[in-house]
Amino acid sequence: MIDCIRMGQFAQYLFEGAEVTSKAARILQAVLRARSARLSDIAREMPGHADAGYKQIQRFMQRVDLKAVLMRFFQADAQFVIGDPTEIERPQARKTPYVGKLKDGKTKGFWTLVLATPFRGRAIPFHFITYSSKTIRQEATSRNLNHCRALDGIKMLLGDRPLVLDREFSYLELLINLVAEGVHFAIRLHTGSHPPILLNNAGRRVDLVISPGQDVIHEHLLYKGEVPVNVIGHWRHGFSQPLWVMTDLEPHVALELYQQRMKIEETFRDLKSLLGLDKIMNKSQYNLEQIIALLMIAYAIGLFVGEALRDQLFPATSSGSQTTKTCPRHTYSGLFILLKFRTRLATGLITSARHLAMQAFLALLPYPVRTHV
Repeated sequence: MIDCIRMGQFAQYLFEGAEVTSKAARILQAVLRARSARLSDIAREMPGHADAGYKQIQRFMQRVDLKAVLMRFFQADAQFVIGDPTEIERPQARKTPYVGKLKDGKTKGFWTLVLATPFRGRAIPFHFITYSSKTIRQEATSRNLNHCRALDGIKMLLGDRPLVLDREFSYLELLINLVAEGVHFAIRLHTGSHPPILLNNAGRRVDLVISPGQDVIHEHLLYKGEVPVNVIGHWRHGFSQPLWVMTDLEPHVALELYQQRMKIEETFRDLKSLLGLDKIMNKSQYNLEQIIALLMIAYAIGLFVGEALRDQLFPATSSGSQTTKTCPRHTYSGLFILLKFRTRLATGLITSARHLAMQAFLALLPYPVRTHV
C-alpha cells in the first residue's frame, strides 16, 4: 500500500527548494519501504544503484536539519503534550562515543526523550533529544539537566497546554522549573520504597492511602515542602497497584490526561517494530539524531495516510465503533495497515484516503519553517 502515498505532496510543505524536496520524497518513501533505520537498507529501496542512493542520503542529511523539519509536526490545536523516554539497546556498540549503560547498569545503549502530541490511538513526535550515561559524564551534566534541555526547546510552543509525564520526571528540580516557566503539568508520582514528601497547609505529612476501586484527592499540598500541587489517586480493579498523579490542574482533568499517555508508548512500539528504531546504528550522535528525525517524519506521514486508509477500509458504525473488537480498525494502527496489510484497493478509495491524509497533514502546518542549515 506504500505506493498509494504521493510523498512529493507532503515533502513540498516540509522542505525548501525543488531539488531538496525531490530528494526528501524519494528518501522518505524508501524509509517506509525498507522499514529500517539503516542507511544501507534505505538506499536499496531508492531508485537506481544502492551505492548512489547511500551517498544521496548522506549528502541530504548533511544539508538539511531534520530535527527542525520534525518540529513542524507540532499540533497547534493539541490539548496537551506527552513527554517520555525510551531505551534503545546497543549491545555491540563497545566504542561508540554516545553509548553508555541503560537503567539495569549492564546493557549498552542510550535514551531518546521524545515530546509528542496525541493523534487518535498514537502520538505524533515533534521534538526529541538523545543522551546516555556516557554523554552525561562527558558533558558534566545529569539526567535532570537533559530533561530540562529537551523542554527548553518547546516552551514557546506549549503555551497553556499541560505537559504529561511519567514517574521518572517526578523530582523537585523539574517541578520548580515548570512552575517558574508557567508550564502546566500532570506527572505520575514515584511511590516506591521512598514515597514522596507531601505536606498539607498545617505542615503535616500526607500519606497516600487508597483501596482498589477508589479515587482519592488531596488538594493544596506542597511537594517536598516547596511546590504547590494537587494529587489524585486512582486504583482500578484488577491492577496490582494504584496510580497517583500530581498536577497544578483540577485533579480529575489531570488523571484523564495522564491516562492518555499510553499513546506515546504505542508510538514507540510502532517505531521499533515497524520502522526499526531499535536497530539504529550510527557512529556519531549527530548522524544518529538525523536518522531518528528522518524515521519520525516518515512515521508521521505514514500514520496520516494509514489512518485515512483505515477509515476507508474499516469505517466506524453509526454508533462510532465496530461490532467486533477483532476488526483491524481496533487491532492495528494505521501505520501497520499501510505497511503490512495486504489487500487490493479501489481507485476511489485511494483517492479519498489521500485527500483525508493531506487534510490532516496540512492542519499541522500554519507557519513556514526554514529547514536548511
